[in-house]
Amino acid sequence: MEKVHFTEDQSTNLATLYGRALDSELPDPFLGDPTAREAISKIDYDFGKFKMGTDEALSVAMRAKPFDDWTREFLAANPEATVLHLGAGMDSRVFRIDPAPTVRWFDVDFPDVIALRERIYPSRPGYQTIASSVTDPAWLDEIPADRPTLVVAEGLLMYLDPADGEALLRRLVDRFPRGEMVFDVMSKLAIKLQKLNPVVRRAGATLRWGVEDPHELEKLGLDLRTAWDVSHFAEPELVSHFSAKYRLQFKVATRIPAFRNFAHLLRYRY
Repeated sequence: MEKVHFTEDQSTNLATLYGRALDSELPDPFLGDPTAREAISKIDYDFGKFKMGTDEALSVAMRAKPFDDWTREFLAANPEATVLHLGAGMDSRVFRIDPAPTVRWFDVDFPDVIALRERIYPSRPGYQTIASSVTDPAWLDEIPADRPTLVVAEGLLMYLDPADGEALLRRLVDRFPRGEMVFDVMSKLAIKLQKLNPVVRRAGATLRWGVEDPHELEKLGLDLRTAWDVSHFAEPELVSHFSAKYRLQFKVATRIPAFRNFAHLLRYRY
């Protein structure tokens, strides 16, 4: 069993790993990630402290699935692409996607997180890890800029200082000639009310960067393709997976603009 000693912000990646593992154990999983279930069996950590029930686990899986779908779409169109998975944490996305060996895939995160990944997950063709803070400009020098590049940053940007987040996005746009970025953002109200988020509260993490309008980020050289707010996840085929309590919460949230725009899942072209 691998012991972990993560910071509070880093601990959120264990919470989401646990959520995906719980989802995989459901009779009808939303995401289905057996690798996550295997991973938590190898980690010596009190996952019970997250007090995560079925609804919370489904929420984690529901957020992850669009990123997986967009990644598959990009790789179908660009079979020799580069994928940068920023703030990868313990996410087993590379195993869910199972890209061809022609794809260059980089998981980037802090050295202690990458060290745990390398002890828990097997190596695979075309896959590399980079042990660095994503906000350190130096790690980008390791990445060739000769292919279409997909940047995936699920559950990352809201933990960065706004100046650091904008600088990171600018560097990525400047470094790679063409590609896509997929990431999620939270509104400024969501940042203010962050202690209502059970995953953030129980991990003791801190959210810092709120984005009110996804078009704000077009000033960084990004072209918005898709912007999903909370109402997307209230679609009947999605919300039917949840308990009556959660379905009611989604219904209320979609009718109040401030709550409907609490979070966005975004897909940009550059």
